[in-house]
Amino acid sequence: MSQLSNLLLYIPGIIIFLVGSGQVRRYLALKRNGTVYGDVVSCQHIVKKDKKDREIYNYYNVTVEYTNPETHHKERHAVKSASEFAEGQQVQVFSEKRTGNYEIIENETSFVINPWEMMVGGALLILLALFTNQGKQVPAMICLALVLAGAGAALIFDYVSLSRRNLESVTGEVIRVYTRQISRGTKIVKGDKFTYYPVVKYTADGRENIRKCSVNSSNEKSFKVGDTLTLYYDPSLKTVFERNANKFFLILGIALLAVGVLAGASILSVL
Repeated sequence: MSQLSNLLLYIPGIIIFLVGSGQVRRYLALKRNGTVYGDVVSCQHIVKKDKKDREIYNYYNVTVEYTNPETHHKERHAVKSASEFAEGQQVQVFSEKRTGNYEIIENETSFVINPWEMMVGGALLILLALFTNQGKQVPAMICLALVLAGAGAALIFDYVSLSRRNLESVTGEVIRVYTRQISRGTKIVKGDKFTYYPVVKYTADGRENIRKCSVNSSNEKSFKVGDTLTLYYDPSLKTVFERNANKFFLILGIALLAVGVLAGASILSVL
């Protein structure tokens, strides 16, 4: 293998590790500072354009009212958000005590494989690349077996965890489609590239809510105003998920776990 090919083997593991570690840092920050629930008082759309009337950026200026857990007094803060919220919608507010910045914690999509597992998997893939480049076949195969078995176990755990939540199905109506430009046309690549996200309105706990879904498409016609999407609400966590337990992930998890265990057993048998 060439030196470039050897280096390319590290890329998947590094990317997965960095993604997982970023989510872990976010989780620890939320845990350290805590969050409070508040109500949206107003939500104003701000659009900034240049002299040629081209959009530079846009965001929502959201005013949130909540009760300070330390003083027990009601407070209001204006928070910049990439997403729209309905007046009266309940949201989680996160305050970074070091900087004094406020952030709305949106109903984040649950991960099929959680960030801690992603970090470990990324580290094992990095070791797999290292041992492969060094020609150490047995340690490399052990890492591969652990990655397969770990991914399978994580998928099975995800299925069981979601099944036990008893999530309530909620129908969301697409009220608009959010368009995000991801690249501009060049001399080599023709045409601008866009990603389309459905923005849905739904009711949970008697409140009207608005959510920009994480599901997306590069096809402009994938989502239409008036279409419906099924969301899943957890009343105990006051959280909305975009997916429920899926037997496909359970079957895939069992298959990966079996292959990983068999691979590990075959390696141990020859040692």
